[in-house]
Amino acid sequence: MRPRLPHRRGLGAVAACVVALSVGQTLTALPATAAATPTPASTVDAAQNRAARAVATSLTDASWRARVRSAALNSPEVALTSLAGQARGSLKSTLADADRRIAAAKGLDSKAGSLLRLRLGDDSMRAALAAGTTPWVAAATTDDDSTVTAYDSRGRAHALDARKLPSHPVYVVDIDASKALAAGLDVLNEELDRYGVASAAQAPRRTQGAAAAEGFWTSRISAVRLSDDEEPWVKGDAEIYTLVTGFGLDGKVRVDPVDMPYLDNDGVVYRPNQILVNWSNYKYNLADAVMMEEDGSTNYRDLAKAIATVLLTIADQGTYIPLVNAVLDAIPDDWWTDDPDYVDSWYTLARADNGTRNGARGNGWMTVEPYFVQAF
Repeated sequence: MRPRLPHRRGLGAVAACVVALSVGQTLTALPATAAATPTPASTVDAAQNRAARAVATSLTDASWRARVRSAALNSPEVALTSLAGQARGSLKSTLADADRRIAAAKGLDSKAGSLLRLRLGDDSMRAALAAGTTPWVAAATTDDDSTVTAYDSRGRAHALDARKLPSHPVYVVDIDASKALAAGLDVLNEELDRYGVASAAQAPRRTQGAAAAEGFWTSRISAVRLSDDEEPWVKGDAEIYTLVTGFGLDGKVRVDPVDMPYLDNDGVVYRPNQILVNWSNYKYNLADAVMMEEDGSTNYRDLAKAIATVLLTIADQGTYIPLVNAVLDAIPDDWWTDDPDYVDSWYTLARADNGTRNGARGNGWMTVEPYFVQAF
């Protein structure tokens, strides 16, 4: 089950209007009137809803309906736009347009490819689907309503309880979050580097002496768990990533995104042995970690710009300064709906930490240990 994440409470707003990034480069705050423009979440929701209704009405074609049914029964997730290449009418062009709108809203380029996918709402629906029942189609939108809107083959809308599995089988149209996150982290890295929120210095820490030339110290996650909370049946697995922040060897703030593709379900202890912090990139032996979730509201270009706007105002004062609050303040207010992007945070992780650290918001814990990476 996907982790239910806490809504934002008491986090400060970004006050900076213009921040100098480099020679001739600035970030300017959006005018107040921009609040009326569609948000990434609303754009993604509208595209997914349109796609869901188009798929539902396409199921009047018996041969196409059978093809979709076979795909859904044989795979937990189906690449929807690719599958629609076998459909009649305008379905493929409708889905391709929805894909383009979703990618643009999330700050992704065409290299991300098709993001729309189709899956069965729950395994318990397999029997009815296999028996030939024409399913309804719903979109896994990002709002926090207690109902889910599903469409039948005539295009009629049906309001379903978000907390109770329906007796009628339902296809769910949503975003391939794993694919979106992989593309998004590439964009985030590129944009953060462009804004200067990444240290160019990658040399081993001088304090490691002769051993530094043969490898580097890291903090490795040996176990991690997110809290267990109820989640609507229409939602899929979570896609989690962590923003590691600290001061680079050049004294500038840096952000290192870390993908955590295994962290799908709440209430499960994962043992990834994943490197979280590469200490050879940091000036101090302390760093912060902010765990985030990929969802429909995430625009990675906006995230990079927002983080840069705040973090570039923080200067190295010769001692470590925690950066978690600055990252949280940078997250746009409209992202704090449904399952917010913010999962939990860990302040002042130390290179010597060896044991379990609880998240500051109590939404999860992870066990970390020092780990030396030996050079070849």
